[in-house]
Amino acid sequence: MLKVSDIIEKIGLDIRVSGDMHKYVTGCYISDLLSDVMAHSKDGELWITLQTHPNIVAVAVIKGLSCIVITNGRLPETDTVKKAESENITILTTSKTTFEIAGLLYNILRSE
Repeated sequence: MLKVSDIIEKIGLDIRVSGDMHKYVTGCYISDLLSDVMAHSKDGELWITLQTHPNIVAVAVIKGLSCIVITNGRLPETDTVKKAESENITILTTSKTTFEIAGLLYNILRSE
């Protein structure tokens, strides 16, 4: 099973908040609706989103997600970074699209 740090290395994601990068990634959940993530994501999953506001950190903490990946060149808001640092949640960013990151992750997680 891969850790967050392994995913960062294999895909080349940018680290915005380091958090706990030794968490295991059990899968991936993709959504921009917080209520959807609250209802359907599972502990240990990596979350791909376009959202950048502080509430994403609260959702990640409550659901036990391994990290948050923000796509399409978006950056987390300053308050989001502060909240993630205080909650030890890893936030990663990329200029790649959600589709591209999902494809890369699918191939990596399937090969493990």
